[in-house]
Amino acid sequence: MTSGTEVRVLAVRNAARSGAGRLPSWFADEGITLVEVDGARAPDRPDGWAAVLLLGGGFLPDDDARAPWLPAQRALARRAVADGVPLLGICLGAQVLALAAGGTVRGAHGEPERGSCTVALRAGAATDPLFRWLPRRFPVIQNHRDQITRLPSGAVHLAANEACPVQAFRLGRCAWGVQFHPEADADRLLRWDEAALAGEGLDLAGLRERALAAEPASAGAARALVAAFAAVAREHAGSRTGVAAGPENAWNGARPPG
Repeated sequence: MTSGTEVRVLAVRNAARSGAGRLPSWFADEGITLVEVDGARAPDRPDGWAAVLLLGGGFLPDDDARAPWLPAQRALARRAVADGVPLLGICLGAQVLALAAGGTVRGAHGEPERGSCTVALRAGAATDPLFRWLPRRFPVIQNHRDQITRLPSGAVHLAANEACPVQAFRLGRCAWGVQFHPEADADRLLRWDEAALAGEGLDLAGLRERALAAEPASAGAARALVAAFAAVAREHAGSRTGVAAGPENAWNGARPPG
């Protein structure tokens, strides 16, 4: 919880191998402490936190038998949207947000996306507090076979590609979902299962080579996204404590974060 001038963001980890990756150091660069907790220990309300991150995992957002903490996580997502607490859902986390707000998620839908893939911004990104700072097209790390197939009512569709039309969206003023993995760098692929990928007709060595080549652009886009979200979190924390939203506390829309 926010204490004094410290800005703390809750990160909910849904699987042991799907942690926050490079995000803690990036948030630290932005003056924010990222507190990572297991899904089973996460609250069902965002009270006291400057923002919330919902991380990935290898199951569907309503697989409550496999992950019995998911009902509480969906409640957490709904309450964050209702209360205007900044939220960023990543992969499974984006699907949790979409489902909790009335969208549809389908398992094993379409072709799986693995490794470095390109996404493109849509028109709604031009005025979005996070995505307005990103290139029109940029590479990202992907690792999914489930997809959001219908966005919740009122959602702003921010990014897409041919394989997976819903790559990013916003709900309300400050809740976002991204299907891709800004927390993962190209080295994450060193831990992937070569035999499992071969079963999908994919070559892990080739995936690693492409991810390494795209890493500078991928990291740059992910870093800009995180900096913009951190600015939104600082602004929310400042509004709770009465701190003026000056340049040291919040992005005011006049310049890119970073």
